[in-house]
Amino acid sequence: MSIQNIQLTHGDKIYFASDFHLGAPNIEASKERESKILKWLDLISEDAKVLFLVGDIFDFWFEYNHVVSRGSIRFLGKLAELSDKGIRIILFSGNHDIWYRDYLHSEFDIELVYKPQTYQLGTKKFYIAHGDGLGKGDTKFKILKSFFTNKLCIWLFKWVHPDLGISLAKLWSKYSKAKAKDNEIPAKEQRLIEYSSEIEKKEHHDYYLYGDVHKEAYVEINSSSHYVNLGEWIKKKSFGVFDGSSFQLNYFDE
Repeated sequence: MSIQNIQLTHGDKIYFASDFHLGAPNIEASKERESKILKWLDLISEDAKVLFLVGDIFDFWFEYNHVVSRGSIRFLGKLAELSDKGIRIILFSGNHDIWYRDYLHSEFDIELVYKPQTYQLGTKKFYIAHGDGLGKGDTKFKILKSFFTNKLCIWLFKWVHPDLGISLAKLWSKYSKAKAKDNEIPAKEQRLIEYSSEIEKKEHHDYYLYGDVHKEAYVEINSSSHYVNLGEWIKKKSFGVFDGSSFQLNYFDE
């Protein structure tokens, strides 16, 4: 795996967030959450050099050739504004927004990442991924993900009318959330910690940073390496910030 190197000058910071799930569970709740995210983005724009969005930013995203899904237009406009200011935006696909193509890159100059990636950020080394399907177990999801990422399946879905296709996708999202069990959170987190520990045995990283679990966490893997989960914005509005030498988990308070 190649290492992306990002250097920071004095006063620059790197921000991390995941699991906005814009669009869920309904228009009203999503707009309220979007408003808070916009305020946070305005705040961090004062010193942000890079913004990492680590998956499930949208509760559903699919790019047709000539159609963009309705909703979150203010958020997209804010990303365009940040990009125009020279802030580098790096967006990871998650399990809900797995179907990014070229729209966000061509329109907003956003860098799209579809798999785990190592970054050298200042003096520290980060392993970053959304976290879905990593580690041992969770076989059902891995089979489902292989189906959703199959090129033939994507091509066939593209030919479904957007009104029907997006409606079906949103129904599936609600169904999968309803089926989720409380005991899945610690199980997912434990898989990611074990997965990170196995990588650490082969190659050192200062931080292993994920989303997906919806539970913010900062766990020691060894004396010089930590597992970090960014949490979510549906309830707690948690995010990470790195100043070139130290990392912190914070919460946005209006």
